[in-house]
Parts: sequence; C-alpha cells; structure tokens
Amino acid sequence: MVDKLSLTIKPRLKPYKLQWITNEGGIIVKDHVSVLISIGKYKEVICDVVPVEGEHILLGRPWQFDKQTLHDGLTNKISFLHQGKKIIFYPLTPQLVREDEIKMIETLEK
Repeated sequence: MVDKLSLTIKPRLKPYKLQWITNEGGIIVKDHVSVLISIGKYKEVICDVVPVEGEHILLGRPWQFDKQTLHDGLTNKISFLHQGKKIIFYPLTPQLVREDEIKMIETLEK
C-alpha cells in the first residue's frame, strides 16, 4: 500500500518488535508514514509500516473508543456512528477470502 500510494517512509525514533504479525518470531517495526485522511476530526494518521500479504486496515484505539465502535463477534461486523450516520464494515465472504488466498499464492510463486 505504501508503494501503491507513493507514501514517504520515515524512520521511527524508537523501533519496536511486533510479535503477532508473523509465525517466524515477529518483525521489527522501524518505519512509519503519514496518511492524510478526512473522517470527522481526523485529518492525518501516522501508520507504522509492516509487510503484509493482504490489504488489511487495523483500526486502533481512536476508532474503538472515540467513535463508539461496536464489534459483533458472531457476524464479525464493525459499526460506528460518523457525523450522525451509521457506518458498517462487513467481513469478506468465504469466496472472496479464497480468491484473495489464491492471488497471494500466485504472487508468492512468481
């Protein structure tokens, strides 16, 4: 995503180890990027840069607490209010997950 959006990578002042992101013992997070975003009062977010195989966006504390976010564990939907409008993020269907896995395997084989 960093390459696709031509974001400028900056070094973190204090790198840290992220354990859960890989099965190989974690990675060292040493870079971050600034992303301009316009959702409510948020105009910019600072994102750590880590290698991932999918296009996942991890919503952190501001979304969980400032936006009264609700996660339905049964359906895996995430909902919140933004400017008086209810926003719902839906999970991928099993078919879309499988298609994504096939694309990742093909990319790794290349």
